[in-house]
Amino acid sequence: MISYDMIRTNPDIRAYISAADASLEALGYTEHSFAHVTHAAEVAADILSRLGYDGHTVELAKIAGFLHDIGNLVNRVDHSQSGAIIAFRLLDRLGMPAEDIADIVSAIGNHDEGTGVAVNPIAAALILADKTDVRRSRVRNTDATTFDIHDRVNYSVEKSEVLLDTEKKTLALILTVDVGIGSVMDYFEIFLGRMVMCRKAAERLGLTFTLEINRQRLL
Repeated sequence: MISYDMIRTNPDIRAYISAADASLEALGYTEHSFAHVTHAAEVAADILSRLGYDGHTVELAKIAGFLHDIGNLVNRVDHSQSGAIIAFRLLDRLGMPAEDIADIVSAIGNHDEGTGVAVNPIAAALILADKTDVRRSRVRNTDATTFDIHDRVNYSVEKSEVLLDTEKKTLALILTVDVGIGSVMDYFEIFLGRMVMCRKAAERLGLTFTLEINRQRLL
């Protein structure tokens, strides 16, 4: 079996992820390197594990999470589709079974809010893990006077939690935001599409998605 640890420590894969993040840095994007993809892998796996999915599915979700942004190596535009193709080639060469590759590639190819749909549980968990990763440490720009709206919104988040209540069947994104840096309206201006996608992904897993900012429920 091709394991998450094998993927996570593969030197070629790590080189591609580093190069993909370097491309985004050159374009002025927030961090999309190992901190982000590891977060996506772990949160996606935790969601499926706590919902009772088998260990094999959980492992595939971790792999999908780690590889999901590798397409930024090619271009930010349509990076989910190019990333799916890159992941297919990598996993196929490593000898992963076709059924497992299919699940992972479908999840990666559907994680972007422009075109993605939660086509399977792995895709749903990946969407939720990816789109809820908003935090101050993703901002690279050290000059607050030149923040764009993405820098401002991410930097304004002092605390971010994803809480799954398996009894109530809810998944909540709970944020503590410094509104002196970025307003709640700023957040919705750039993340509304992502939150709608999270709602649909949660529904795919039998959950209700909620958003709470500064102790006020907004979704």
